[in-house]
Amino acid sequence: MGGIMFDWFANTLRTYPEIAIFLSLALGYYFGSFTYKGLGLGAVTATLIAAVIIGQLGITISPPLKATVFLMFLFAVGYGVGPQFVRGIAKDGVPQALFAAIVCVFCLGAPFIAAKVAGYDVGSAAGLYAGSQTISASMGLATDAINRLGLAPEETKRLLDAMPVAYAVTYIFGTVGSAIVLALLGPALLGIDLEAECKRYEEEHGGKKEIGGAGTAWHNYELRAFRVKEDGRVVGLTARQAEALIPGQRVFVERVRRSGKILDATEDTVIQAGDIVAVAGRREVLVSLIGAAAEEVDDRELLAVPVEGVDVLVTSKHADGKTLADLAQLPSARGVFLRRIVRGATATEIPILPNTKIHRGDILTLVGRTQDTSAAAKALGVADRPSDIADVAFIGAAIAIGALVGAFVYKVGDIPLTLSTSGGALISGLVFGWLRSVHPTFGRIPSSTVWFMNSVGLNIFIAVVGISSGPGFIAGLQQLGFSLFLWGIFATTVPLILAMYVGKYVFRFHPAILLGCCSGARTTTASLGMINDRAKSQIPGLGYTVTYAVGNTLLTVWGMVLVLLMA
Repeated sequence: MGGIMFDWFANTLRTYPEIAIFLSLALGYYFGSFTYKGLGLGAVTATLIAAVIIGQLGITISPPLKATVFLMFLFAVGYGVGPQFVRGIAKDGVPQALFAAIVCVFCLGAPFIAAKVAGYDVGSAAGLYAGSQTISASMGLATDAINRLGLAPEETKRLLDAMPVAYAVTYIFGTVGSAIVLALLGPALLGIDLEAECKRYEEEHGGKKEIGGAGTAWHNYELRAFRVKEDGRVVGLTARQAEALIPGQRVFVERVRRSGKILDATEDTVIQAGDIVAVAGRREVLVSLIGAAAEEVDDRELLAVPVEGVDVLVTSKHADGKTLADLAQLPSARGVFLRRIVRGATATEIPILPNTKIHRGDILTLVGRTQDTSAAAKALGVADRPSDIADVAFIGAAIAIGALVGAFVYKVGDIPLTLSTSGGALISGLVFGWLRSVHPTFGRIPSSTVWFMNSVGLNIFIAVVGISSGPGFIAGLQQLGFSLFLWGIFATTVPLILAMYVGKYVFRFHPAILLGCCSGARTTTASLGMINDRAKSQIPGLGYTVTYAVGNTLLTVWGMVLVLLMA
């Protein structure tokens, strides 16, 4: 009975491979969530292991699926770090490119030494290199190089047949091992707290989140209710006159409860004795200046005012060049508080001072009642309100444009130079993520959607890799022996460890981006996903882009170089 059920289960997965993918995700995310003393497999590694096991059933998956979700993942990575990338590229671009070239030399040297010591032939050496460095594109150039060696047809065929077998044996650890070495061992070997370093990097580069706001117990701006006493000094004054009694502070009478009825206050509303007024302002002003001299009332209905924080792109000619003091006098500014000013391509945060001038292109974060922020946004420019809806047309077009650019191949002699569709999608994410940050009128992707594209996209890719390469992994072990797997571990691990120490002590990269630089130079995207997961941040991806562009080209060319060295 058990055999019949297993056969039915295996045949079902072979017929419907999509079930195998979702099963790999379920097992991967479940078992990847367990940790022991802070260490765990993580979703990426656990998904790969589950997929390799499931893949022993001989399941065939359509190749385009892997490429599709991989492009989605890379675009999400680029989109998430685009603004910070522009700030960091001018400072670290050239050093990162040089670092990637040095790491690529390590990645060529380690497999070459392993192949020579172990006595492997040219085909097995090329497969060992391609699998341990997870650069399948190198096998194309290696194949051309072997064909040009002038060997007998039978010998050439034997070498070419050995290449994919060695690749399958070493590729599994090349993928999961690089993630383990960089994400799990890397911070310990370098003596860094990755999560803390990422937070420090964000603060140093203007990414620090302001205290207060949604999800926190403390708020910078508040709405509180106070009862007007018979002898109160605001009795008989208009709302604007009452607000002017606290010089140098922006406070506003938003609503009034009078004779049991609630009225929306305007600047001309006259305050009467016995009124309960809802006053908006900075917390310290309401607590220290007003609260000490007035009776506070808990009037829930009066305080039930719809409020929001909204980013506004300044496009108005009338606002351009005006100081905050000037803009504060406009009727549309009443009831609105300014929380943040961001300017320029590098998203520089500008101090909020009375004489600070506002320019077209600035992004202002306004806080207040919905009707007040809407009026202010209309006067200043274009509002960018939060939404759960992603701009899918933008996502599709941006990935397509990036992939088309990346697919272009420029040949220098017999050497093809290309970003690849993967690199193109990543660069597209960087560019459009940056454009979104400086011109937030298009391309909204909610953070939850970015997470889904990032995490689930990567893990579907990993699941397809594991399911597809699982049978070849076992067959390769049987054919070439377990020693090849061990040499693959050597060829994968040594360059990464050397890269980490060179990046820290020679190039002195910031610890937050160092491991991302190592991932990019080795073009090991799986490790980047795991590093980001451990860091609880996308900041490590800032070191991935430049190094990936260099590494992707050199590691591909090394396939031909290795054959020439071995021959």
